[in-house]
Amino acid sequence: MEDNDFSAIVRADLKSNFDEQDGNLRPQFLKDFLGQESVKKNLHTFVEAAKIREEPLDHLLLIGPPGLGKTTLAQITAHELGVDFKVTSAPALDKPKDLAGILSTITPRTVFFIDEIHRLKPAIEEMLYIAMEDFELDWIIGQGAAARTVRIPIPPFTLIGATTKAGSVSSPLRSRFGFIPRFEFYSQIELSEIIKRSANILDVKIDENASLCLAKCCRGTPRVANRVLRRMRDFAQVSGSDRITEEIVLNGFTRLEIDSIGLEKYDREILLSIIKNFNGGPVGAETLAISIGESIDTLEDYYEPYLIQCGLLQRTPRGRIVTPKAYEHLGLKYSDNSNNQESLF
Repeated sequence: MEDNDFSAIVRADLKSNFDEQDGNLRPQFLKDFLGQESVKKNLHTFVEAAKIREEPLDHLLLIGPPGLGKTTLAQITAHELGVDFKVTSAPALDKPKDLAGILSTITPRTVFFIDEIHRLKPAIEEMLYIAMEDFELDWIIGQGAAARTVRIPIPPFTLIGATTKAGSVSSPLRSRFGFIPRFEFYSQIELSEIIKRSANILDVKIDENASLCLAKCCRGTPRVANRVLRRMRDFAQVSGSDRITEEIVLNGFTRLEIDSIGLEKYDREILLSIIKNFNGGPVGAETLAISIGESIDTLEDYYEPYLIQCGLLQRTPRGRIVTPKAYEHLGLKYSDNSNNQESLF
């Protein structure tokens, strides 16, 4: 593989993670990053200490559901340190030489970000252990009986890994990270502030009540809030309004099939599928994913965390179970025997 091929591995992921629209809304410094206060406070201390010592920051593992700002915080860390930032995802690293090609081109103290780090292949993960601890690469020269391993030094760097599945990160890899913060869903007030900041960047006015209404139905996730904000901007502009009002938000939610607590069409289909097809549960993730036509990863990483947070779904050793609260939200009468359910409407 040529050097430009290694660059393509990085650039391809950069393009997917930092598209032009989304990139414009990303804060560049910690002071502009709203929410996750405990994570920010600790990270600020560690960054300042690393700058004083003129050493690379210790490796970080960021844990949390998609869309909470893990990639953004990794980029901010590089900006705060004043160092280069390289980004890729674990699925893009197919062979050890892919990782070697990237690490052999980094500059001292570079922040190297790997998204979905729980999906690293074992051979690549083992190469990463030595790189993280000793700042060296193990490389095999020759074949057969003549093969030998040489260690190639690389500049000290900071690895930031992000994962939505902390339990899938192997213990040897996890133990090599010096700081392992967990991201939480955002409060309505925090999301409202993020929405107002994004609206200002997008040059669109939004009423206070509209931002709060929008924040309430954005799954506790800034990525969803920014996505829905853009759609509300579209509705406002096409309707001839110079600002996003609460009425526009409510009408927009109806058109986008988003309900009063932020559930989307597929969220409701997941709950209804368990109720109607599996008697309220329990049902396994694979069976449920097939029944709604989604992948297991999408089900577990995107839909389930918010449904569980809302108290509508439970994970048990036997499978997923819908709660009485979900029946109430969907307008269905709950009983121990779900076959006796009837609509309240």
